[in-house]
Amino acid sequence: MSFTIAIDGPAAAGKGTISRAVAKHFGFAQLDTGLLYRATGRRTLDGTDPVEAAYNLTPEDLNADDLRSPEVAQAASRVAALPDVRQALLDFQRAFATRDGGAVLDGRDIGTVICPDAQVKLFVTATDDVRARRRHKELVEKGHDVSYDEVMADLQARDARDSARTTAPLKPADDATRLDTSEMTIAIAIEAAISIVQKRLAEV
Repeated sequence: MSFTIAIDGPAAAGKGTISRAVAKHFGFAQLDTGLLYRATGRRTLDGTDPVEAAYNLTPEDLNADDLRSPEVAQAASRVAALPDVRQALLDFQRAFATRDGGAVLDGRDIGTVICPDAQVKLFVTATDDVRARRRHKELVEKGHDVSYDEVMADLQARDARDSARTTAPLKPADDATRLDTSEMTIAIAIEAAISIVQKRLAEV
């Protein structure tokens, strides 16, 4: 049986953490689609054409150590705005979503473009300040020398670019359940998401 969970939202809202926890709880496969764009963006920093990079991604590209760096994040946001890049990665994501045994995908256009027929759609969000503090803490713990103000500017630039692009802009699907994690602990956010999925599973 295929059962698809689409989890969208801006950076550092908690969608990746929730996605991994939900997949583990239900025994579903999980895909962080942002890694596809980060890996593509990373290759463009070496001078590779974005579309060529998207069509030729390898497992090694998805496991690179620096995919979470601010530089790669900006490159990912730039290539994600290119329709040809999004098309190149579309089939892979849809095939993953419909695999037997269930799948959880998180990104920015899963519920609206990649999996519009997903059985569960969540849009995970949080305030700019909360997201910036979370991402700043994460980067500092990984050894990056970056200020809170720089992280905030980076997040806001990405949000603006991702929301304004003509192809698959960042926005909640009309039938998505919004989950604001600003005042939630990780455990409570995960519990809320699992509850939403369990309710839907009981209906199918």
